[in-house]
Amino acid sequence: MQPQSSPQSPISIPFSTRSAFVRRTTKETDVIVSLNLDGQGICHAATGIPFLDHMINQIASHGLIDLEVKATGDLGIDDHHTNEDVGITLGQALAEALGDRKGITRFGHFIAPLDEALIQVALDFSGRPHLNYGLEILTQRVGTYDTQLVREFFVALVNHSQITLHIRQLDGINSHHIIEATFKAFARSMRMALEIDLRRSHAVPSSKGMLV
Repeated sequence: MQPQSSPQSPISIPFSTRSAFVRRTTKETDVIVSLNLDGQGICHAATGIPFLDHMINQIASHGLIDLEVKATGDLGIDDHHTNEDVGITLGQALAEALGDRKGITRFGHFIAPLDEALIQVALDFSGRPHLNYGLEILTQRVGTYDTQLVREFFVALVNHSQITLHIRQLDGINSHHIIEATFKAFARSMRMALEIDLRRSHAVPSSKGMLV
């Protein structure tokens, strides 16, 4: 299904010129994402998957974006479709909010520690989707959340936001710590990349004049 976009969000994210509202409805899920890239870290996440809600909160809080995510899905089967479709819709909202990507710093990187876990993330809002995923999560689940879904979330987000994303696990044993540090490092990297470069605030940050 194609995303449905509207300037009027039914939820409470403040409007800015770098805002988006995207709704994606299929026979499996119904997902709404509203975001403001120039926010304060306000987050309301209600996906029906508590651990995913917790990770979405990390993206908003550490990325300093205002973000609301609402989802209903076929959770009676498993979490896969909802988890993936939240990633897809969030990626579409990021792409819509950025538009032609003029003025952004474009690149971001961060190393996030969480107790024994240490995760490195580097990303590029390049217009070319690519994921290099280097996590080694030792358990199959964190609570009820299938840890394989971490990769599926980032695959969906990368493909629909059209970013290049590298994730490296430098250390870590506890699965919760590894995953949470990953989302924090991603958020801080994204925050860096989305900052406006005042020296070329009206230019696309590419030597070829476009990001594709």
